[in-house]
Amino acid sequence: METLKLFSQNIEQTQALARAISSLLNGGEILFFEGPIGAGKTVMVKEIVKSLGVKKTPVSASFSLLKKYQNKDFTMYHADLFRLEEGEMFNLGFEEMLEDETAILLVEWPGPAKQFFPQNRLEITVSLLEGDRREITLKALGKTAQKILGGLKKYAKK
Repeated sequence: METLKLFSQNIEQTQALARAISSLLNGGEILFFEGPIGAGKTVMVKEIVKSLGVKKTPVSASFSLLKKYQNKDFTMYHADLFRLEEGEMFNLGFEEMLEDETAILLVEWPGPAKQFFPQNRLEITVSLLEGDRREITLKALGKTAQKILGGLKKYAKK
């Protein structure tokens, strides 16, 4: 397991990081987004989906739990599990999403679902600092996630 810690000074830098992440996605990735309310999880998801060419602007999936987006290359699923308990996970259809090996899964508040997902994933934790500053910790679990992290290390040096 490898980690990378980055700092964002404002929303624009957080969005730039999300664009950098999206440039490294080829389909089949799982990204978890954790952090307190207002930290920027949905901001990152929106920017990733937008950067991958989806014209429909993503909104927080908190009230519908799951949103599906399509670009010309693959399907993206955005799940927001904020209000879910572990026992409620069976009703969301994660099995179907995981069967699509080219789908990108973007999961906010993944706590109740962690056991249902493969260990090959990128876990992104966004922590609030003073003002608009954020500490963003990326943890790579598995080879696919490690490739993404390797690409982001180049981004971090800019």
